[in-house]
This record gives sequence, structure tokens and C-alpha cells, in this order.
Amino acid sequence: MNLASYIDHTLLKPFATLAEIEQLCTEAATHRFFAVCVPPPFVKRAKVLLAPTPVQIAAVIGFPFGYSATEAKLAEAVLALIDGADELDMVINLIALRMNDWDYIVKEVSLLTEVVHNKQKRIKVIIESGMLTEEEIVRCCSGIGALPIDFMKTSTGYAERGATVEAVKLMRQHLPDRVKIKASGGIRDYGFARSLVEAGASRLGCSASVAIVNGAPDNRGSDY
Repeated sequence: MNLASYIDHTLLKPFATLAEIEQLCTEAATHRFFAVCVPPPFVKRAKVLLAPTPVQIAAVIGFPFGYSATEAKLAEAVLALIDGADELDMVINLIALRMNDWDYIVKEVSLLTEVVHNKQKRIKVIIESGMLTEEEIVRCCSGIGALPIDFMKTSTGYAERGATVEAVKLMRQHLPDRVKIKASGGIRDYGFARSLVEAGASRLGCSASVAIVNGAPDNRGSDY
């Protein structure tokens, strides 16, 4: 399986430097990853660096805890789109989720989705699946998945537990076919990455992307 086209090459640590972002972009272009995923302040520079390539730019919104006010997420999203982001990975309000305030979640996701789609860009909604019960994951799939989002994403990578094959399978079972899945958090080797794709993920968020593709077996013989 050629995993490079599934990968959002990611650098989201709080002390990321411009030099590291430039290296990230070089690696993404070299290995033909689908996208880079960067903090909002680096979107403009990443766009310039990757302009001659097909690599897309993703930025995180309300990251990593999701409890920013909707107005703050909206401002962050608009600025990232102006700077050239092709995709926005937005963390839902996890406090609202745990308090069972689904009206708040639906209104917020609907607003951000409309803004993103008005610019013909894509939105991924992060639910932090490793911290949720199965019932909460299914509720996210039925409630948020009914909205015109492009992806549901498992994790930020900052929680105690990241992506799992079981969570991806559960999401794929309960999401509409039109909503794709991005698995992220703790993906560090080729075997696990492949298992997530086979479970139903259409995209992978990885910081160990180069090691993952370099660790692929020589005899890839597969349909992917």
C-alpha cells in the first residue's frame, strides 16, 4: 500500500520553529504527501513554500482542547483561509459534548462548515475519540455526521489516547459514506498506518510520516 497520498504531514508542537516548518514542507513535497498540517501562524509561509507542488495546506482551529468561543474559532478560521489554508481541522467543544449540549456543537460546526465551504475549502471535525465512550462516538457520527462536513477526525494527538482501529471502524459504521475519516494521534509505523486505512480511514495525520513510508515493505502488492 502506498500510504504517502493518505498522509497529512504534521507539526503542531507549541514551540515549532519556522525552520522546522520549512523542513516539514520539503519532506511533504519530496515524499508526495497529501498535505501538511500546521499551526495557523505558519499557513502563509507553508503556502509559499508548497505553491509549486500539489501538496495541500491544513491548519488547526480551536486546537488542541476545543473550548475556544465559537467567535474565536470563526476568527481563527477566517484568517487561516485568507492566508491560504485548503483545509481546516477544527476541534469540537468537548465541554459541550460532555455536558450533552449537542445544540451548541451542531450550531458551531454548522457555522464553521458554512464559512469554509463558501471558500470552496474542506473542514475536518476533531472529536477526540480516545477520550469518548462508544456511545459518544456514535452520537458524534449521527449528530455531526448529518452536517455537510468533509471529514471526521479521531484525535488531536494531545490526549492520552489517539487513533485506534476500533474507533475508526465504529466511525465508519455510523457515518454517512460521504463523510470521510481522518485518523491521527500515535501513528508511528507502517503497519499501524495501514491497518487504520483498511479500517476505513481516508487520511492519516502523522508526524512520523517519513519513517512510516520508509518502513513500508518492498513487496507492497496491493490495490491501494
